[in-house]
Amino acid sequence: MSNEDQKELGNTLWKIADDLRGSMNADDFRDYMLSFLFLRYLSDNYEASVKKELGKDYPADGGASGLSPLSRWYKDNADDIGEFELQMRRKVHYVIKPDFLWSNIAELARTQHGDLLHRLEDGFRYIENESFASTFSGLFSEINLSSEKLGKNYTERNAKLCTIITKIAEGIARFSTSTDILGDAYEYLIGQFAAGSGKKAGEFYTPQQISTILSEI
Repeated sequence: MSNEDQKELGNTLWKIADDLRGSMNADDFRDYMLSFLFLRYLSDNYEASVKKELGKDYPADGGASGLSPLSRWYKDNADDIGEFELQMRRKVHYVIKPDFLWSNIAELARTQHGDLLHRLEDGFRYIENESFASTFSGLFSEINLSSEKLGKNYTERNAKLCTIITKIAEGIARFSTSTDILGDAYEYLIGQFAAGSGKKAGEFYTPQQISTILSEI
């Protein structure tokens, strides 16, 4: 991806944030936006590793049932799930159940599924506590899915999250989702949110330029 495309991706994500946060301040909305981006990154990395691990046994699609390919594999190979997940923990160092992958979450959002919020809560809890030891403990602690800033009740919050996630999924769909690209987008958004809240980006993270200099030293 060229520098121009990277900038376009950053601008696309920032416009989504600017359009959707409504009355929510930048600091609050930042936590939702970055959490979903990180879920996308973890999911993409995991699914790529799964495809490599299963090889020709990885389903080409989810079949007529509309399942994701990995969901279909889980359904067809129930007796092998335990050993498979153990192997993935050894090789990738974490596991994400099919229901909690970004692809499935994004599909629930696209179809305005009423169970999206519950699925997110279960997914974040699983990734933090069961994905792999304590590696991701507290990873999503900054995001409050029960916040009234998303809506006054479950239905309103679920609908708001469906909109946010659908827009993010559509916004990044045509861009490469390599580690570097998502990392650059993540860093760009931190800087933008920092500027929007009157703070310096360095209060949230070590800027890339400084990290590079320290590495060279």
